Amino acid sequence: MAAYKPVVVQACPKLGERITQDTLYWRGYKTPVQIKEFGAVNKIDFSPVPPYNYAVTASSRIHIYGRFSQEPIKTFSRFRDAAYGATYRDDGRLLAAGSEDGIVRLFDVSGKAPLRQFEGHTKPVHVVGFLSDKYRIFSGGDDYSSNLWDIPSATEIVSYSEHTDYVRCGCASKVNADVFITGSYDHTVKLFDARTKSSVMTIEHGHPVESVLLFPSGGLLVSAGGRYVKIWDVLKGGQLLVSLKNHHKTVTCLCLNSSGQRLLSGSLDRHVKIYSTTSYKVVHSFNYATSILSLALSPEDETIVVGMTNGVLNVKHRKPEEKNEKSQKKRQPAYRTYMKGRTYMPKQEDFCVSKPVKRVLRKYDKLLRSFHSSKALDAVLEPPIMLHTPEVTVAVMQELHRRGTLRSALAGRDEKQVNLLLTFVARRVIEPRFTPVLVTVADMITDIYQPVVGQSAIVDKQFLKLQEAIGKEIDYQEELLEVLGMMDTLFATFTKKRDTCLEENKSNGLTKIIETNRNY
Repeated sequence: MAAYKPVVVQACPKLGERITQDTLYWRGYKTPVQIKEFGAVNKIDFSPVPPYNYAVTASSRIHIYGRFSQEPIKTFSRFRDAAYGATYRDDGRLLAAGSEDGIVRLFDVSGKAPLRQFEGHTKPVHVVGFLSDKYRIFSGGDDYSSNLWDIPSATEIVSYSEHTDYVRCGCASKVNADVFITGSYDHTVKLFDARTKSSVMTIEHGHPVESVLLFPSGGLLVSAGGRYVKIWDVLKGGQLLVSLKNHHKTVTCLCLNSSGQRLLSGSLDRHVKIYSTTSYKVVHSFNYATSILSLALSPEDETIVVGMTNGVLNVKHRKPEEKNEKSQKKRQPAYRTYMKGRTYMPKQEDFCVSKPVKRVLRKYDKLLRSFHSSKALDAVLEPPIMLHTPEVTVAVMQELHRRGTLRSALAGRDEKQVNLLLTFVARRVIEPRFTPVLVTVADMITDIYQPVVGQSAIVDKQFLKLQEAIGKEIDYQEELLEVLGMMDTLFATFTKKRDTCLEENKSNGLTKIIETNRNY
């Protein structure tokens, strides 16, 4: 009996990753440091002044970390319940934070006890920030109100109750000391001026707003909510400029780099996307272990800190610049050391010992060797193989078709298996390298399961998706054929013109030769 030959998987060349200046820049960070907090990290804020310590708000504590420290250098724990949104003042000397009990507390960074307590909210306060004049604080709470407080007198200046749901984010203008912005779960972003008794602008985001950010110039506003990040022109009355939908789940936090040329967004889909603020295209992306709640970038872009739902703080530091002086490397063995004995040919008197090569078969090969066609197909329809190595799935289908057992392997499947099979075929049938095999598979599936069409909404939906994918591909092919016909016409026209020019040149040459001979 001949030995079993494993399935030959067609190797296809893969496109290399495009390396840009942004890729090189954002990859220039060291391996991250993981710090475990007591609860989900709801806010991270860097001090605006050196040495750029950062405040981390999690559970009922606020921890102050040094840039390179893995243990907190200071802790504020004077909270009865959860603390929220600890934010530095522009001079880095004061820190304000909200709390579950509705009290806004003001701390001196060098002290421990609160300097001031602002009481006026009736429900938890999630948003706290300083106006750019440094003497007023704004806050937003779950009581739908946005309040403005005076620091020296610890009194409330004004209270706005225009939102109709929880106020969960906010920011202050660095250009105008009277302007601040709040975002709410009522899908709106409101711009307030402390000199007026009501909001001066309302922007409809369309989803519960999780984060807002104002550019340093004060002219552009960024809002995040749902899967969308939207950029608005404040100077044009809140006109929408760009709507970005690059995340798969809710966007929870926003951040700008030091130059304002890159916008960072964190999401529950475990990704941090980096956008160019000129083209608003994604230039780089970071992937994390769990959902992201908060994000901060140090003033000089030297440190990225990400807070996650499981209480883990992920800290990345930029690698130091490499020195121009070449370090003396340890001398490696010569090439001949590795090649020694590779080309040795055995002599007649030598006794050769051959070592049998043990061939390791994959799961689908073992099943095919045992003629279990249906189980072999099940083995390559597992999500990791279908998503990352679809060529293996197609190769097994092709082998089953060669053996004549593909139809029996496709038959007798339940609703879930047929749904999985149709999902794969509908997604990959338009790829040229898979089309010849998957068209045959689609044809067989249609023949086998045509009698049960209409009995399962899930299977019917997948058949419609397959029909739509094939229909679009046919339309694309027809358009390409039209373009090809146009190009053939153009090339034929160029060829005719060139032939005509050559004939004219030849005829002119013959005429000149005849005239020359006559003169002689």
